[in-house]
Amino acid sequence: MEDRSVDAAAGLAAERVRRPIRALVLSGGRGSRLRPLTHTGAKQLVPVANRPILFYVLDNLAAAAIHEVGMIISRDTGKEIRNAVGDGRDWGIDIEYIVQEEPLGLAHAVKVASSFLGVSPFVMYLGDNLIGTGIERFREAFEQSGADATLLLKEVAAPSNFGIAEVDGQGRILRLVEKPKEPASNLALVGIYFFSPKIHEAVHAVQPSWRGELEITDAIQWLVDRGCKVSSHRLEGWWLDTGKKDDLLTANTAVLDSWAQREIAGQVDEASQVIGRVKLGKGSRIINSTVRGPAVIGEDVTIEGSFIGPFTSVGNGCRIRFSVVEHCVVLENASIEHIDRMEDSLVGKGSGVIKGQGNHQAYRLMIGDDSVVEI
Repeated sequence: MEDRSVDAAAGLAAERVRRPIRALVLSGGRGSRLRPLTHTGAKQLVPVANRPILFYVLDNLAAAAIHEVGMIISRDTGKEIRNAVGDGRDWGIDIEYIVQEEPLGLAHAVKVASSFLGVSPFVMYLGDNLIGTGIERFREAFEQSGADATLLLKEVAAPSNFGIAEVDGQGRILRLVEKPKEPASNLALVGIYFFSPKIHEAVHAVQPSWRGELEITDAIQWLVDRGCKVSSHRLEGWWLDTGKKDDLLTANTAVLDSWAQREIAGQVDEASQVIGRVKLGKGSRIINSTVRGPAVIGEDVTIEGSFIGPFTSVGNGCRIRFSVVEHCVVLENASIEHIDRMEDSLVGKGSGVIKGQGNHQAYRLMIGDDSVVEI
């Protein structure tokens, strides 16, 4: 009996290798935790080191030789996603856009994408997740394992804030618990899942949770409860959920620290210094200033009489004059002028942070919904 079971698993693994794995990338949702930035845009397109978060996801899929990608989008932000990503040719992949009318859960997204996924194995990848490693070896391990699901897990310091997996000594999933008050493990679900076609049966079997959504954790637990093989791998590198301002700044720091390279395409005058790993875009000018990397400065940016410190990203078209800016993300076409020191800050598109030059000592602010100002 054991030999037959081993033979069946080997046959299933061989069948998966023959059938190309696909990807399902989730790029819908409302992005409420990153408001006000996401009032007018998709959270997956918020830049980290001047590249949309979603682009790093597509980088990883292309590097893992996954070429057929279904992209879940919403009615609200789908056009913006399409315009940014296109048909996938920049990554050498083919993208099919799939509209999820309402954000009714990750398992619901699998149901919506069922015609695209067919009977192929696939990786489901949250479009606002950043990891510091590729997924090639996880793909290969899944294809050879005969598992119906393989989850990526990461040890975290505050497991009560995450969906948590309980595993046995071989890494097989025993139980999944969403944000447990008394967690039995510190292994968080990363948001990258490999599935066999068996998951389609599971997502049709589960019922909506208390919040009215079809939860992928419930679908995976359905597999576990029926004796299906659900395995896991622990992620050794960094993993960042970019849902909040501080998360985004941490992600920006991690990406710059790991991947920034020196590339000077703009102009640096003789009174300025550009130190370390700094990327300076075309048409940008550094005037009587110091830029210390790792940092990335976009195109058509003017920096005058200022200090730009490490772990700062400045988007295209920005203007920074007579200011000190460090460990910040400044989105395109923003202005910062006469600010003694700005750090740990996220500045939205077209925003202005400008110190008044008169003698009147008062703050004059125009603050949008869901904003935070710390003075």
